[in-house]
Amino acid sequence: MVKSLFSIKGVFTKLIIFVLLAIILIFMAHNVVIASQDVSKLEERANAPTIIYDQNGKIASKISTSKNEWVDYQDVPEHFYEALQATEDQNFYSHGGIDYFGIMRAAFKNVAAGGVVEGGSTLTQQLAKNTLLTQDQTFKRKFDEYFISKKIEEEYSKEEILELYVNKIYFGEGAWGLKRAAKVYFGKEAADLTINESAILVGLIKAPTNYSPVKNLEKSLDRRDVVLSLMKKEKFITEEEMNEAKNEKVVLERKELDEYKGRFPFYVDHVIEEAIKKYGLTQNEILAGGFEIHTELHQDMQSSIEEVYKNDANFPESQSDQLVQSGAVLVNPKTGGVQALVGGRGEHSFRQFNRATQLKRQPGSTMKPIAVYTPALENGMDVYSKLKDEPLDIDGYSPKNFDGTYHGEVTLYEALIKSYNVPTVWALNEIGVQAGVDASKRFGLPITENDQNLSLGLGGLDKGVAPLNMAEAYTAFPNEGTRVEAHAITKIVDVQGNTIAEWKKKETNVTTKEVAQKMTHMMLGVVKEGTGKKAQLENHELAGKTGSTQLGIDGIDGVKDQWFVGYTPNVVGAMWLGYDQTDQNNYLNTSSSATAAPLFKVIMDAALKNEKPEDFNLPPLKETENKSKKKDSSNKVSKKIKEEKRKQEADEKAKRDEQARVEEQERLKQEEKAKADAAKQKEEDQKQEQKRKEEQAKKEKEQARKEEEEAKKEEERRKEEERKKEEEKKQNEEKPAEPEPPAEPTEPPTDPEQPEEPPADGGSDNGDTSGN
Repeated sequence: MVKSLFSIKGVFTKLIIFVLLAIILIFMAHNVVIASQDVSKLEERANAPTIIYDQNGKIASKISTSKNEWVDYQDVPEHFYEALQATEDQNFYSHGGIDYFGIMRAAFKNVAAGGVVEGGSTLTQQLAKNTLLTQDQTFKRKFDEYFISKKIEEEYSKEEILELYVNKIYFGEGAWGLKRAAKVYFGKEAADLTINESAILVGLIKAPTNYSPVKNLEKSLDRRDVVLSLMKKEKFITEEEMNEAKNEKVVLERKELDEYKGRFPFYVDHVIEEAIKKYGLTQNEILAGGFEIHTELHQDMQSSIEEVYKNDANFPESQSDQLVQSGAVLVNPKTGGVQALVGGRGEHSFRQFNRATQLKRQPGSTMKPIAVYTPALENGMDVYSKLKDEPLDIDGYSPKNFDGTYHGEVTLYEALIKSYNVPTVWALNEIGVQAGVDASKRFGLPITENDQNLSLGLGGLDKGVAPLNMAEAYTAFPNEGTRVEAHAITKIVDVQGNTIAEWKKKETNVTTKEVAQKMTHMMLGVVKEGTGKKAQLENHELAGKTGSTQLGIDGIDGVKDQWFVGYTPNVVGAMWLGYDQTDQNNYLNTSSSATAAPLFKVIMDAALKNEKPEDFNLPPLKETENKSKKKDSSNKVSKKIKEEKRKQEADEKAKRDEQARVEEQERLKQEEKAKADAAKQKEEDQKQEQKRKEEQAKKEKEQARKEEEEAKKEEERRKEEERKKEEEKKQNEEKPAEPEPPAEPTEPPTDPEQPEEPPADGGSDNGDTSGN
């Protein structure tokens, strides 16, 4: 027995020793892992740049703030640190990087709430995660976060950790660090922040975009109130200070971040504009939010046209101190991707006016293929149909050709390549203005109610267009009649690796493949033998159209705007030339044929110098459309168009009649359905009424039964009472009578009893007495 006890004691001792050794080894391993962590990057003072990628996934440009703003610990007001501690880490000064009690408290609250309502991460853990780790929700990341947090606590004091934290955290609107956040939101230094402003900024940390006072002031103030309440709970401020902070007026300065310097500035400007308008980001977020923005940028093309715009020899000489300006854009017709653009000449400034994308000018004759010749082909005209070119007056509108001459009759092809105005307006009048309006809308141009007139055919638009609008419209011609919406951005990825925006292709069927090919045939003629001859490229086949607008100043023969819109099988380009402010001293004194066409050639030759030449490979025009054999008169063409119009009207009437018939059938069907529904409802109501009556009768029967039972019970109670009374009475009668007590003796009379005196007449003692 004793030996057995000693044996058990020995095993227990060995077990204790083994456990102690294991603990010592784990502790040593724990410390070794902590010591191995590298936290030196914490002291790097840089914001996360946004990177622009080209169409091949290569880095093209970087956007970042140029200043590296850091705020020292002592330059941050104490109440900011208190707000931070009360909201994010109440036990900051008592834990060693990991708040085990905080983790348990958060776990209990989350379980009780049935979801995540509170986190257990300390400020040190947040610093480790946001600065040295990814945002992946994996055990490895949490494992690394634990040991890095421990290492940070060993290497840095609490004050140093707070300094690192406030400079590394993201406050939204592109503001990395407290110094930048104070300037962006309130236009002041961090040291000058009030309790109210500190609470707002601390409230942003949880969800910078959601609680941004710029985007949602009400949510931001609600979050601020939570922070202030926590500060009061932790006794950092009094209730009076809390109420004073809540009542303080919030003044947002909205300071924009400094401009950047990088590659392809005009393209980057457009990317920023598109990210803001299409995907809801702000400028500040883009400049310093650490995004990856993937685009359709073609770096060779972009570099090439930028060089063209840097060379003043490519542009007409300015007549005054005001520079002749220009904007150009290149688009892939199959994808709609913006491959290159330049928004102006001269020194670039951040997000300046972009003439390639933001211009609003009338497009002149570049509008003719869109508003007139495409719908003319759709409405029965052919390439060599005859059009009238003679003095024209339609309800007071009298267009003139550029050179003031007339040619009697011209073919549709000739009218386009020579850019004659009169036959263009005549053709639009024949097919109807509405046909031109409808076509222009299909091409994606901003048409208004004020454009419902014949001047539409000559580009007299109400609001005007930018080169990007025209390039997108012309994508339909080389793309077999289909227009693809132009865009620069294909995808945006945030700093955590989440795709927050992605392009979805948007196509519109503008016209038929056959019409698109005929239009390309004609616009090849514009370049080969028409107004665009000076735009012919060195190695590529080009189709296109020139355009210009009148100056509109009496006594001055000049031009306000010059355009060229052209395309190869794989690239559509649009270019505008003119002055920002056109007046009697600032205008163009040459035609688009002489100036815009050769400039477009320089742009396209430069952009396509490394691209393989391709032809359109169009099918030949049908023999009936051969110029030498086509002899239709304008009257015949007009008749054909009118026949087509009548046919179209008849078709439309038939469609309307069919629609009316269908609607009538639908109405009758609905009436029948309504009747059936009404009958069904009536039947249902009758059933319900019958059921109600049956239930009522049942209730009444039940009530009668209850009343009958109650009456029976009452009768039984009455009979029972009578029975009891009868028994009591019977009992009383059967009980023997008690003897009466003896009468009390009476006092004897004082006199002896005297006999009664007899009556006087000896009669009855019952008679009346009378006297004499």
